[in-house]
Amino acid sequence: MQLTHPGARATRREIIQAGAIGLLGLGMHHVGALRALASPSTLPPTGKAKRVIYIFLSGGLAQHESFDMKPDAPMEIRGEFKPIRTRTPGIHICEHLPELAKRSNKWALVRSLTHGTNDHSLGHHVMLTGHSEMPLGFDRTKPKSTDWPSIASLATALVPRHNQLPPALVLPEKMKHREGRIINGQLGGMIGTKYDPWFLEMSPYHPAHYGAFPEYLFHHETGFQKDARVTWETPHLSLPQGLSLDRVMDRVSLRNELESQSNALATAADDSFDKYREAAVSLLTNSKVHDAFALDKVSAQQLDRYGRNSFGWSLLMARRMIETGVSLVQVNLGNNESWDTHQNAWPNLKNFLLPPMDKAVSALLDDLDASGLLDETLVVMASEFGRTPKISTLKGAKGAGRDHWGAVQSILLAGGGVRGGNVIGSSDKIGGQPASDPQKPENLAATIFEALGLSRDVLWMDLQQRPHYLYEAEPIKGLM
Repeated sequence: MQLTHPGARATRREIIQAGAIGLLGLGMHHVGALRALASPSTLPPTGKAKRVIYIFLSGGLAQHESFDMKPDAPMEIRGEFKPIRTRTPGIHICEHLPELAKRSNKWALVRSLTHGTNDHSLGHHVMLTGHSEMPLGFDRTKPKSTDWPSIASLATALVPRHNQLPPALVLPEKMKHREGRIINGQLGGMIGTKYDPWFLEMSPYHPAHYGAFPEYLFHHETGFQKDARVTWETPHLSLPQGLSLDRVMDRVSLRNELESQSNALATAADDSFDKYREAAVSLLTNSKVHDAFALDKVSAQQLDRYGRNSFGWSLLMARRMIETGVSLVQVNLGNNESWDTHQNAWPNLKNFLLPPMDKAVSALLDDLDASGLLDETLVVMASEFGRTPKISTLKGAKGAGRDHWGAVQSILLAGGGVRGGNVIGSSDKIGGQPASDPQKPENLAATIFEALGLSRDVLWMDLQQRPHYLYEAEPIKGLM
């Protein structure tokens, strides 16, 4: 049985690398939130997959307007969109997902994922941690140390590092509510802030804007928005002016200078040591990582394929980070709960949300397939919940939509051995409840952990040194 202790001590090599960062005084633009990385597990991979891209559509993707349409239901249930055939006979999806429809041989659907909350904050917590049970002391207004750890945090703690890079990262932003608060479920919680995943923040938060900026920037009430303040900020990883890489390595090797940092290095042996400094050295000295961040090195054709917007750029960068050695990349497609389509649902989905998602996810699957990485990379796309089977209109809203609905949602999975053209489970005739083969967030989390090569007998320790099983359920059956 593998037991991971969050308080693992730093090795001598880690201390030396950390000291080098202190000596250089390197400014880590955009990566100050990179937290300590856990001692790597020695467990061998157990499945075909080796890495995961978890695409999260914050706000709640409507199953009726995406992957589980009900064309025979009454109008107040089925909505305005029409289904189209996919490449797989018998599987139909929304007319505004034509590119994914052409690639149904590469993905599978689960139409019966279910949990018990209709609250955004708890829904995010449930789907990002893989725990349906509300933690003791849960506060929907802020993350707490009593929250369950996110899947990305557990990957940070348990998955071996490759090329000295963090095992898990989240991009292009930390998810926030329009009030400015951080949404629950994204952090280390019970295993501590030292296992928070690295948030690669490239998309500035703005409380009044949603979607794939700049070309799909919108507001739920007023439609298209144009705002020069909402820009993509590519990470800048470089050495201080006048300092060459040779001088970096010279300074790393100078014992006397390292010893002058004794006060700073003293923290390296305790539990609070922040090992982002080691990753900083790797980022600075790894040209492949530099290239992964550089959109100016991407061909115009490739940018067009993904889409010249934050959805496309995010998935393009996720694919490139997977190639450099990061094991889990969580991609948040849509700030400020963009997919929360209470009002003007059909024009907003048709014009601003579904097209950039369809294009970017399809390009990602094509590129992973062409490079041979799709077989080893599990791609998951989910939300915090689905949406109500019955259409409603909010008081004062200009157009109709659907409300929050945890009882059932559809999720898409591809790669990592997933059989394409496959549907797991079903919902009832109005898309309101699972009708067959219900799956829980715990099953999804187990599927992700298995894809990361983590054994089913792994335990993790919380801050009170209490052990918890990593797997709370079986991986989703029938996918592979």
